[in-house]
Amino acid sequence: MPVIEHQQLINAPVEVCFDLARNVDIHTQTTSKTKERAVSGVTEGLLEQGDTVTWEAIHFGIKQRLTAKVTLMEKPHRFVDVMVKGAFHSFVHTHQFIEEAGGTIMIDTFQYNSPFGLIGVVVDKLFLENYMRAFIVYRAKALKKIAENMD
Repeated sequence: MPVIEHQQLINAPVEVCFDLARNVDIHTQTTSKTKERAVSGVTEGLLEQGDTVTWEAIHFGIKQRLTAKVTLMEKPHRFVDVMVKGAFHSFVHTHQFIEEAGGTIMIDTFQYNSPFGLIGVVVDKLFLENYMRAFIVYRAKALKKIAENMD
């Protein structure tokens, strides 16, 4: 099971970072490269514990849908979403926020299982793990930019 962890220092209060990370509208904005949009469940505003959202996006040139559910919410320090339905066999995405002097450390931990058994393991090693890492890093940097440019 691949585990991707990324830490991003953001010069903004923990509450701001936490709310931006669970904001559906901001998620759409920070994933514009894949044309991601919320099509079902919570489609705007802030996600709360128990909420589900279905995302539609284009990955590898293929339009895909993925439904995730927020299973844990500890404001403003951590929330967890898990895949309910989608292309992965499973995933758990933990979003953690640690207050630091003058800012927040945002930590994304993304654990997933690819479908297709041994073939999925090969696909992970060839490109999927690197693709997912780049996706998470890109989104974290986009959140940083938004948070640090708020008035």
